[in-house]
Amino acid sequence: MGKSAAKSSTRTGGSASSYYRCLGIGVGPANLSLASLLHGRSGMPNLFLDEKDQFGWHDGQQLPGATLQVSLLKDLVTLSDPTNGFSFLSYLHEQGKIYHFINAQYDAVPRMEFRNYLDWASRRNKNIVFGEKVLTVEFDGVFVVHTSRRTLRAENIVVGVGTRPWVPELSRKNLGGTQFHVSDFTAETRDLAGKRVAVVGGGQSGAEAFLNLIARPPQELPRRVTWISRRENYLPIDDSPFTNEYYVPSYSDYFFGLDRATRKSLNEKNVLTSDGISGSTLREIYQRCYEHRFIHGAEDLVNLLPNRDVTDVTGDDSGGWTIRMSHNDKPDAVEYVDVDVIVWATGSRPAPTDFLAPIATRLEREGDEYRIDQDFAVQWDGPRDRMIFMQNAARGQRGLADPNLSLTAWRSRRIFDRIVGLGSDEQLPSFVDWSAKPPVDELGGL
Repeated sequence: MGKSAAKSSTRTGGSASSYYRCLGIGVGPANLSLASLLHGRSGMPNLFLDEKDQFGWHDGQQLPGATLQVSLLKDLVTLSDPTNGFSFLSYLHEQGKIYHFINAQYDAVPRMEFRNYLDWASRRNKNIVFGEKVLTVEFDGVFVVHTSRRTLRAENIVVGVGTRPWVPELSRKNLGGTQFHVSDFTAETRDLAGKRVAVVGGGQSGAEAFLNLIARPPQELPRRVTWISRRENYLPIDDSPFTNEYYVPSYSDYFFGLDRATRKSLNEKNVLTSDGISGSTLREIYQRCYEHRFIHGAEDLVNLLPNRDVTDVTGDDSGGWTIRMSHNDKPDAVEYVDVDVIVWATGSRPAPTDFLAPIATRLEREGDEYRIDQDFAVQWDGPRDRMIFMQNAARGQRGLADPNLSLTAWRSRRIFDRIVGLGSDEQLPSFVDWSAKPPVDELGGL
């Protein structure tokens, strides 16, 4: 497809059909991946709806220099269908910049470029519609989907509504203005010169926000930037080869077969495999700290406070905020820091699925998640050939890779295969033998 053809596919309307084999709710990377795999398949009428007016992906925190923490091959389709026209390489080629990208010698894909790629994929797929909100999903032999525009019917539903920003309860009543989530960083941090700013959260988002604040030109620098984390230090992501075996399909299937307590423990122990800070980001932060303190003499600009837990936030007499903290090594010790602005880099949680309310009592739950089967279909009391799939909503059942880009294409292929009744050739299993083997005598040995 040429540039002009891709450009002309931008739309907010939809197909005249009202019956689909697959209807997706939400158009983030997860459902965008499935829509890309389904595109052009005969006998597979499909539609994907999103209430937003246009595609967006972390738009409020697309900071200069931010890069992906995964390989460029972990795009929407490549790991399931390398020939698919919706790959990242297809995007670069169609845009006429593939040689320039190679010559740029990026160590990692710029996050804004990957966002542009996702937007490109959403615009060239006629089965994706923005500006249409799903209100309710009912069932009468097929799924009846009521939207803000019409009523649709579908044999299968794929929910991919993603996540929403999360902040601690103690801050929710004060959000807005001088307290905000990092997802609104670019809009809320334009004028912080001379102010006292705190970043709360020790993951990659917190690191990028902190780095952005201390890397500003002298006339735009805050007076002081405090970085608070409950982790014992500012810890790097574990991106080593055997750690990345956690992010292959065979491990996801192994993890799924474990008991719930074991899965929870593994997620807690291995969190830094997905939520640690890139080494390049840590290195640049440290270099900036060195420059401010030892070269420019700004000894008071940076205030690093790891190993603390924020326990309260109250307004102070200056119109700012007083943050109360406990120290993890000395729980009885109480510390305070006064700031003008607080950036909460405290992650996200799955977005609500209120539209499923009419059939919610028919869907099985496992804790805060819908209970899924091996193909990401919710276990429920309906017909086996009418399925509701969950994308990016089973971290407790599928592990840390579930919300990660690493298995997006594979999960979409697993869902695609289940809908059409096929089985794709799986990649070879991990080098690591994860499963416990029974004793020899149970295998019929001596």
